Formats: sequence, structure tokens, C-alpha cells
Amino acid sequence: MSDDKSKGTAKELGGSIKETAGKVTGNDRMEAEGTGDRVEGKTQKNLGKVKDAVKDQLR
Repeated sequence: MSDDKSKGTAKELGGSIKETAGKVTGNDRMEAEGTGDRVEGKTQKNLGKVKDAVKDQLR
């Protein structure tokens, strides 16, 4: 597993937790930050998948 995939997964999970905490507490700013972190993490994770696929093709 590439570094991007693992970091992206962690950031996505943290963002989901932050987003949910924001919803529960009614904190719109925290919810928005969590959504941003979740999306950023998902993007980073997908980038890691692409990098791994390219590496596999070059072998």
C-alpha cells in the first residue's frame, strides 16, 4: 500500500469524524472542515491507487 493511500484513508476517516461531530454539535464550521478533510483524503487515497496501478504497469 502506498503512502498516499494510507494517509488519504486516515484523513478521510478523520474528516468523517469531524464532519459528524460538527453535525451533532451544530457547529457548521467544524462540519464544513470535516467535509473538506474527507474529500481531500478521498482524493489522496485515489491518487495513491493510481500511482500503484502505474507502478504495476511499469513492472
